[in-house]
Amino acid sequence: MKKLCVFCGSSFGQHPSYKDEILKFGKILGEKQIELIYGGGNAGLMGALSQAVLAHGGTATGIIPKKIYDQVEHIELSQLHIVDTMHERKNKMYELAEAFVALPGGIGTLEELAEIITWQQIGYHQKAIGIYNVNGFYDPFREMLKHMIAEGFLKQSMLDHLIVEDNVETLLERLDQFQPFEHSKWG
Repeated sequence: MKKLCVFCGSSFGQHPSYKDEILKFGKILGEKQIELIYGGGNAGLMGALSQAVLAHGGTATGIIPKKIYDQVEHIELSQLHIVDTMHERKNKMYELAEAFVALPGGIGTLEELAEIITWQQIGYHQKAIGIYNVNGFYDPFREMLKHMIAEGFLKQSMLDHLIVEDNVETLLERLDQFQPFEHSKWG
C-alpha cells in the first residue's frame, strides 16, 4: 500500500490523545513513505496529520473544494487539487487511494466513512477500509452497524471486512494484507 486516503476531523476534539495519536500516525506514514490523500485542510486533526507526514519525509496530497479553500489557512503540500464540489473531492480521493482509514472526526468524517463503506457494499470498489479507533471513538458506530445487521439492513460480511484497530502499526499491517472479497448486497 503506497497511497492511503484518511478521513478525520478539522477540529482537535476533547481529548489530547486524539492529536497525540494522529501525530504518531502521520510520523509513521511519512517514515513508511505511504502517501497521505486527504481533504486538504490545515485545521484540527487534518492539519496536524498532514504536517506530521511532511515533517517525517512523506508526501501529502490534498483535495479541497474551492469554497473551503477560500476560507481556510494552507500549508505547502506535496500536491493540492482544488475542485468545485464535495462530490468531486470525494471522487478524486477515492480515485487516488489504495485504501481508506477513518480517524476521529465529526459529521463530515462519518459521512465519508459511511459513503466508502456503501461504495464497497454495492461493488464500486474492493479496497480496504479501516478505522483507527483512538480512545474507543468508533465503538458506538460499530454498535450501530451491529444493530443494522440484527435488523436485517446490513450483511455481517461488511462488518467482518471492516478493519478496526486501536494500534496504528497493526492497523497499517492489516490494511496492507487486506484481500478483496466477493460481496453482493442483493445476493
